[in-house]
Amino acid sequence: MGLVNAHLATLLRCNLWLSVLSCNLLAVMINGMEEEDTFVKPIGRWCVFYYGIGHMLNDITSACWFTYLLVFLTEIGLSPRDAATVMLWGQVADGITTILSGELIDRFGCFKIWHGAGSLLVAVSFSSVFGGCLLCKIFGTNSSTLQTVGYSMFAAIFNAGWAVTQVSHMSMVNCMTLNSSSRVVLVSCRNAFTMVANLSLYGVAFIVFNLIKPRALIDVENQYRWIAYSSIIIGCCFVCVFHFGTKEPRLKQDIRVKGHARILWAYWFSKLLYYQVALIYVLTRLVTNVSQAFLAFYVINDLQMAETSKALIPAIIYICSFVASVLLQEITWTHHRLKMVYTAGGALWILCGAGFLLLPQRCSGFMYILSVPTGIANALMTVTGVSMQSVLVGEDLNGCAFVYGSLSFLDKISCGFALYFLESYQNSSPNLMELPSSIVSFSVSRSSREDGLFGYRNVHTQPRDSPPSPSPHCLSSQFVEMVKWSSYAMG
Repeated sequence: MGLVNAHLATLLRCNLWLSVLSCNLLAVMINGMEEEDTFVKPIGRWCVFYYGIGHMLNDITSACWFTYLLVFLTEIGLSPRDAATVMLWGQVADGITTILSGELIDRFGCFKIWHGAGSLLVAVSFSSVFGGCLLCKIFGTNSSTLQTVGYSMFAAIFNAGWAVTQVSHMSMVNCMTLNSSSRVVLVSCRNAFTMVANLSLYGVAFIVFNLIKPRALIDVENQYRWIAYSSIIIGCCFVCVFHFGTKEPRLKQDIRVKGHARILWAYWFSKLLYYQVALIYVLTRLVTNVSQAFLAFYVINDLQMAETSKALIPAIIYICSFVASVLLQEITWTHHRLKMVYTAGGALWILCGAGFLLLPQRCSGFMYILSVPTGIANALMTVTGVSMQSVLVGEDLNGCAFVYGSLSFLDKISCGFALYFLESYQNSSPNLMELPSSIVSFSVSRSSREDGLFGYRNVHTQPRDSPPSPSPHCLSSQFVEMVKWSSYAMG
């Protein structure tokens, strides 16, 4: 009888342990389902806000880089080709670092650590880009070669840090949520704060250009130095808020715990969608970055507008982009809708580009009107173009950083060479004054020249044997050069 009771007690204990184990397994399954439902549900507003401000330091320094670097370098005495070389080295360093950082982030994760390290590198190095030539101070000479090397060195360091921050921040989108609409909302909020960053820069620039008048070279250096330092301070404040309010994405951690294999590069290269998204993204960045780089030259040299227009016109563009980006957050997104909105933005930008091409100098006031649709087109193309990368990644989270890094590599290299070609183009372009009198040419720069209707000038307006008119900078804006490359027709 005692033996039977012992067996019964053992069976009861086994049943009890099985019941506990079943309850634990059921609880784990329920928690897993709840977590999966959490990632599928729309993301909260505060999460969107904290994520959106995480790229502010990159955005405000990037706006300063593309808008004022070429102007700054040429105003302190570098030739256009040397200035273009500095920017090219920065873009090449950026492109290479995007690939490396994408691979490392896919391997080790830790988005916030990469983001913080890149932001620190950006803050330290960017001040040196506009802070004067360090190598020139060390060696005690201001030769153009040493200046080019010195500025190129810090430009490369700055762009390397910028790339690490960008790839880590963009890769977080797919690891924060599985909801496709929420991913577009995150990108849209990020783009909206890009506009806030740009507006902050142009607001600072407007104040600085009004307070510090460039009577000497030191005044010019002080102008851009104050703009750069202010940009770093503003951006760093937002980076601190981002790290305080944003948690490390858990989707990436869950995948690593479950032992999912890392996706190889060949997987992406075998997908047709990868090349389609790459083409769209690269063209979008070419339009926005290259136009931004030459906007200051266009309004000052080509349209002969006031000095403050270097800040006012970009500010109008980015105010309109900000409003458009905020409105885009309220849309429920589908793949078809993404393509429709991107097409609309591209068509609108083509119309704006035609307006820039045909705008005569005497009607320069219309530039303020053209800035409105340009800003809207920028927002439509940027938000949808970047969101298509999320569509490409889908749920393949173990390769998301490589996708963002490789596409950014193509973007940086193409922008770098485009800017180098356009900036140094003037050194190889023919002097319009020396062309035969029978030739009617299209002037790629209207500064210090007498323009005809829509920017076309007839060489008959000046005798052939007269000396060419001096030009402070023979650059045309990207708006003109990307629509029509300095061409002339036989009359």
